[in-house]
Amino acid sequence: MFALQPEMKVFSGSANRELAKRICDYIGAPLGQATISSFPDGETYVKIEENIRGRDVFIIQPTCPPTNEHLMELLIMVDAARRASADRITAVIPFFGYARQDRKDQPRVPITAKLVANLLHAAGVSRVLTMDLHAQQVQGFFDIPVDHLYSMPVLIKYLRTRLTRKTVVVSPDVGGLKMASAYSQALGANLAIVAKQRKSASETKALYVIGEVEGCDVLLVDDITETGGTLASAATILKEHGALKIYAGVSHAVLVDVAIPRLQKSEIEELITTNSTPVRPVEGFTTTVLCVSELLGEGMKRIHNDESVSSLFKIDNGSGK
Repeated sequence: MFALQPEMKVFSGSANRELAKRICDYIGAPLGQATISSFPDGETYVKIEENIRGRDVFIIQPTCPPTNEHLMELLIMVDAARRASADRITAVIPFFGYARQDRKDQPRVPITAKLVANLLHAAGVSRVLTMDLHAQQVQGFFDIPVDHLYSMPVLIKYLRTRLTRKTVVVSPDVGGLKMASAYSQALGANLAIVAKQRKSASETKALYVIGEVEGCDVLLVDDITETGGTLASAATILKEHGALKIYAGVSHAVLVDVAIPRLQKSEIEELITTNSTPVRPVEGFTTTVLCVSELLGEGMKRIHNDESVSSLFKIDNGSGK
């Protein structure tokens, strides 16, 4: 005899409830009821308001700013679900914070991405569903299964309608070359790189361009923009090399205060990103936010049904086939 599939229950932290509601609309499941509040001293309080004993629980919570607050909230929600006898707990983390702290690049610094992986496991997470990690090796920091999705199929679908002239895909630094190469192949475009020098955590300087961009539209691609410094400085040097319209395609737009004036003054025509985190509006600047609810929702459905998620990586070739 086959055991019955546990019922699916979906909950959301406070980081991005709008995305969680859209995911629930796609998968046809109600968003679970949970109370999340703070005590007067700032401690987080969580109470799950419905029975989840023996259920397959999914908790949706990107660790966007305030990062530590949202991470702690996720850990507390996981502990509440575990103590309420959930059968399995999947942490759905569309944007995984601390992923850039993935190695010891200086003496006496932590590998915080590994610490966060350990915390999630210790809290009771059974598996993780995430999207566009800054470094793919972060998957190996977990001692539990990790399903790593990519927003590229969602962005490519829009970009094919937006980029109508000869286009060059540009990586704003050497580290993003693999991602830029994948975009260039999907779009049938040429590839170039901007070499940069990082002056501080919030400031970078573009040094030179490797590749030909003169007389072409340019698509800058990156996994995350936070201060806008890398994109803005890359756009400036690309304009100096004769680029026409400059677009930026970014998986996670975690825009802090300093990013707003930088984008407004930049040579970038349009920022195309996803709703993996709530995106701040930038007055006088075109930002297009694409929804990843179907991508994440399909991943959740397949995890629940013990099906493969690898087909979600496939990109339509543009012919409709």
